[in-house]
Amino acid sequence: MTVLTINKLTDSVGAEVLGVDSERLASDPTLGAAVLDALEDNGVLVFPGLRLGPDAQVAFCRHLGEVDHSSDGHHPTPGIYPITLDKSKNSSAAYLRATFDWHIDGCTPVGDECPQKATVLSAVQVADRGGETEFANSYAAYEAFSDEEKDRFSGLRVVHSLEASQSRINPDPSAEDLARWRARPTHEHPLVWTHRSGRKSLVLGASAHYVVGMDRDEGEALLAGLLARATAPHLVYSHRWSVGDTVIWDNNGVLHRAAPYDPDSPREMLRTTVLGDEPIQ
Repeated sequence: MTVLTINKLTDSVGAEVLGVDSERLASDPTLGAAVLDALEDNGVLVFPGLRLGPDAQVAFCRHLGEVDHSSDGHHPTPGIYPITLDKSKNSSAAYLRATFDWHIDGCTPVGDECPQKATVLSAVQVADRGGETEFANSYAAYEAFSDEEKDRFSGLRVVHSLEASQSRINPDPSAEDLARWRARPTHEHPLVWTHRSGRKSLVLGASAHYVVGMDRDEGEALLAGLLARATAPHLVYSHRWSVGDTVIWDNNGVLHRAAPYDPDSPREMLRTTVLGDEPIQ
């Protein structure tokens, strides 16, 4: 049985994995189950200084599930997507400004795809200042509710949209911008996600547009208050990147965001996404 050496980074979320090199991570399929188990327990796993190359990163992710190839074209390695504000490396760089807000990936898919199971980032270049990636434990946020709050919130449903997340960074959009955002289907999700495991987490973040059946202002205040509680400092791990670090997180139970950094910074992360198979319900 494979054993990982793990050191917790906070009481709520995040753990460091030691003693695993990049070659083994990419080539040993038995590590996949161990990583997924550790991810379930810790939400975020940090492999410091791993220096995992693009091909090895995709190979590692295949041990965890099916790799997302839908964003191919921005990098020569299939399954790799560059996270950078440099348009010469990613023509969709402007869209990535939305990652500065708390979010869960996959709440507004083009079709009925499930949210991604997990995401892996590896640091190629880092920002001189800022650019940390922050993670918040959405399971712990739900568990902190009183019984009365759990009863109240379990029946609420929230509409998520691309418009909600993009309007945060572009509050004065053109008619063309609005038409492009609104071309993406909206999705109605429960506020409380009951997972197959029986655990419950909150579905919050930048894509949350409004609460179904609630006054818009009241619903907006509720969502903002819940997000503030879910991302309170004691529920957050902030990773300060060094070149060569690799981080993986449970996208189903962890909110994340990038801390602001200079738009001209060379910061570049290589992302690989593991597709999910669990709908929000």
